[in-house]
Amino acid sequence: MTVEQRIDAFVSLGDLLVKKTPELLETLERASHRNHWYTVANSLKQIDEIAVNLTKSKLREWLDPYNFSQYPKSVGLILAGNLPLVGFHDILSVLLAGFRAQIKVSSDDAGLTTYVLGKLIEIEPSFSEQIEIVERLTDFDLIIATGSDNSSRYFDYYFGKKPNIIRRNRNSVAILDGTETTEQLRALGNDIFDYFGLGCRSVSKIFLPKGYQINNFFEPLESFSEIASHYKYANNYDYNKSIYLINREKHYDNGFLLLKEDERIASPLAVVFFQEYDSIRELSAQLDAQVEKIQCITTQLTIDVDIPTFPLGRSQCPSLTDYADGVNTLEFLKGHADQN
Repeated sequence: MTVEQRIDAFVSLGDLLVKKTPELLETLERASHRNHWYTVANSLKQIDEIAVNLTKSKLREWLDPYNFSQYPKSVGLILAGNLPLVGFHDILSVLLAGFRAQIKVSSDDAGLTTYVLGKLIEIEPSFSEQIEIVERLTDFDLIIATGSDNSSRYFDYYFGKKPNIIRRNRNSVAILDGTETTEQLRALGNDIFDYFGLGCRSVSKIFLPKGYQINNFFEPLESFSEIASHYKYANNYDYNKSIYLINREKHYDNGFLLLKEDERIASPLAVVFFQEYDSIRELSAQLDAQVEKIQCITTQLTIDVDIPTFPLGRSQCPSLTDYADGVNTLEFLKGHADQN
């Protein structure tokens, strides 16, 4: 296949996904029963975010600097399962670059990756020679693995001698200055609650100026209260609330989200940590010192940091060039395309 043929196939895949066919909706419904975090609404949201990037102009512009061809090398992909189709960008990168993909899906995937790749092969049968879904990776040349801090040590041990991208735990943060509108704070709710806060792009901590009125933060979030009806989320909310009450730890509670002052970046599910700051300059330096823990920042402010920054409400809407952990997947692939 030529690069243009591969692009055309993914464009057709995007066109198919946005049609929300009965077959797709049935597949998402089945997935929601296999993995209760994969609600149909969340899966559809992820599909829409994927499809918006699957246009000919965007894919051509993204690939144009690299002059990819077709390569016999195989890339092992170990995909996470915290969000529906969370590994799609890695698959897209590997296949469009002309490599073979040997894919180990997460046990939490609920069949979504297999379904989407099956549709891609129906569109362009030649992809059947480039795609293999496996229980165990073997005879691969490169590896891209996504997991937790614990699993990354396993990945380093077993795969460290191969050219690799190994991703670890990251979280995202928001910065407020007190001048945000109700609409902007409501948009921040998407950064917090989309996908139940399970993603690396989910905001788990908020930086507030000293003296910030917490009610100003909570009130615009009321439109997200329905999240408490999801039993797995509610169980986490109830558990963390009980722990804070038993330990008499100060926290704020709006009935479906707990806000607690804490210096850590990563918070438990249904909890957002907060920390006050004195100046944006000091805060920027503080964040840059934790660059390896932060996936992105959402804020209305202009800040000088070496971390990807998005407007409030847009943390879950990455473009093709918003690479996980800031590692350019296409540069990695191109760098090893012709090496023996």
